[in-house]
Amino acid sequence: MTRAFAYLFAALTMLAGACEAQAQVDMRELMGGGPGFFGGRGSSPIRKETVNFTGNYAPGTIYINTAERRLYLVLGNGQALRYGIGVGRDGFRWSGTHRITAKKEWPSWTPPSQMLARRPDLPRHMKGGIDNPLGARAMYLGSTLYRIHGSNEPETIGQAVSSGCFRMTNDDVTDLYDRVSVGATVIVRN
Repeated sequence: MTRAFAYLFAALTMLAGACEAQAQVDMRELMGGGPGFFGGRGSSPIRKETVNFTGNYAPGTIYINTAERRLYLVLGNGQALRYGIGVGRDGFRWSGTHRITAKKEWPSWTPPSQMLARRPDLPRHMKGGIDNPLGARAMYLGSTLYRIHGSNEPETIGQAVSSGCFRMTNDDVTDLYDRVSVGATVIVRN
C-alpha cells in the first residue's frame, strides 16, 4: 500500500508541474506572444567567433552590418569578434554612426510611444529582470531610441524582427558589455 501511494504521489506531482508549465505558456499566448515571449531561454543559433576583419576602425569600435545580421567588435591587428544579432524588420532598419552613451545591467523597459501605438497590448513599464525584453544588458546609442540589448528569445538572433534595436543573446550581450566602454563608436551599415 505504501509503495502504491508513493507512485500515486509522484505521478500527481509530475502532473501538477506539467499543468503549471502549460499555464505559463497559456499566459504568454494570452499576452500576445508564443513560446519564448519575454521569457524564452537558450543559446544563440549563431556562435560568437574571432574573425579576420578589414577596415580602418580603432580597436573597441562596434561595426554592425544589418544585411549580414552580424555585429563586429574590432580588436585590432586585422581581427574582430563577430556576434550574431537580430535587427530591425522591414521599415525599421537604419544606418549611421553613434556612440554608446550609457550602459545598464538588467535595464528596465518603457516602450516608446511609437511602439505603444503599434502594440497597445504591451506593458507601459517593466522592471529589469530575466523576463524583461531588454535582457541582461543594454547599451544605449546616442540620443536615439535604439539600443544594443539582450534578448530572452534566442530564436530571433539572425532574424529581422525588432523595431530598430539590435538583439543579442544574454550571454553574448554580457560578453560585449564587459568589453566596451561608454563613448565607444558604433557604426551601423545596411
